Amino acid sequence: MRDTEEGPVRVTRTDLANKSDGTANVDVVGVGLGPFNLGLAALLEPVEDVSAIFFEAEPDFAWHPGLMLTGTTLQVPFLADLVTLADPTSRYSFLNYLHEHDRLYRFYFYERFHVPRQEYDAYARWVAHGLPTCRFGHRVESVTPDGSGAWTVRVRSAHGAHTYRARSVVFGVGSRPYVPPVGQDLLGDDLFHAADYLTMRGKAIEAEAVTVVGSGQSAGEIVADLLETGIHTGQRLDWFTRSSGFFPMEYSKLGLEHFSPEYTTYFHSLPASTRDRVRAGQDLLYKGLSEQTSERIYDLLYTATIDRPDPPVTYVAGCELQDVQPSPTPGRQWRLTWHHVDEDRTVARDTDVVIFATGYRPAPLPVPDGLIQRDEYGRPDVSRDYRLRLDGQPPHPSSLFTQNAELHTHGVGTPDLGLGAYRNSVIVNALAGREIYHVPERTVFQRFGTAALDDETRH
Repeated sequence: MRDTEEGPVRVTRTDLANKSDGTANVDVVGVGLGPFNLGLAALLEPVEDVSAIFFEAEPDFAWHPGLMLTGTTLQVPFLADLVTLADPTSRYSFLNYLHEHDRLYRFYFYERFHVPRQEYDAYARWVAHGLPTCRFGHRVESVTPDGSGAWTVRVRSAHGAHTYRARSVVFGVGSRPYVPPVGQDLLGDDLFHAADYLTMRGKAIEAEAVTVVGSGQSAGEIVADLLETGIHTGQRLDWFTRSSGFFPMEYSKLGLEHFSPEYTTYFHSLPASTRDRVRAGQDLLYKGLSEQTSERIYDLLYTATIDRPDPPVTYVAGCELQDVQPSPTPGRQWRLTWHHVDEDRTVARDTDVVIFATGYRPAPLPVPDGLIQRDEYGRPDVSRDYRLRLDGQPPHPSSLFTQNAELHTHGVGTPDLGLGAYRNSVIVNALAGREIYHVPERTVFQRFGTAALDDETRH
């Protein structure tokens, strides 16, 4: 966790100093610049004795651009920005963003706890543009041990290849859209993942028949958007999910306490098999529909049926997609075969456009095979302080850290923006070898497990 005995090399505001062999020395390299690593870059910026540089292959910051639908909001409060829950005085806070853009009074009168998704994206881009350590248009091709306890990081940009020597590397490579195997080889402009919805929206709106697969927030927002126009044009809309229902995401105050440092610690302490069993029953803590989206869909359907027959809208839960083939029906593009689990019955439905709102899977880490420890499912073994455990490697002072690849080890709060600043506080303190940001021991009222009860009994 701690730095080596050599003193840190500070990144200047202009660029890194290169050694004679063209390799630049730095304490920390960040791989990927989604919200989590961007928050880490912001929290490291005032730490004078830890040099850092962050690389992102995309040309600029963009947070789920394909789902930036008008009227959608974050599912977490604005306090869950990149830095506030670690350092409310940071100049990279959302409130300071509003202040710098003369929007603070407007937000005051807006009186909303959940900000528009478009504004969160604009805020994060403002932070990215203000940090000299963030480099876009740079793809990290590999991270390998250099034999001395540090890491060799090879990066490629439009200006050529670059090599960096880092004591620590933090992976924030995010996730990739997941499409069920039956549809993976058929992707195109009429069969696509929800991540591309805005790009393909025109095709979907103009189609005579559309099918949305999945029952989470993205699926619900797309269904609501299609209903806005499709109800009036007579578009046939199918909405199927293998989940047992179109349920709301848990948003009660006691339920939200699972998105806390205490629960993360408790969950990580459980045996791996227990963690998998517990998490399998927690989908609605971080999946499902927001209450507002569920109401919007129902209200659209209710209004559309006033003094009129039901529109051609069908939504059914408990259906597994078994096959996707070209449709034999004239005028239709695809035939989807569904298996209803409870009835053990198979049905076919024809459609023109298929939208997979089927979630995301962690992107692979750019490290050699056999470098990090993995479980029987191929998932990385992540320690409590977010370090990747190395496979067959002797302990050394530098570390590999990961962000948002530890759902199986750290629980439901892993992808949640509200725990990003906390996780980054832990990582910053580990990188610096001392406490830079205070990490509180108690943040919620609930007790997880029995250890605390034992302590109270002894007292």
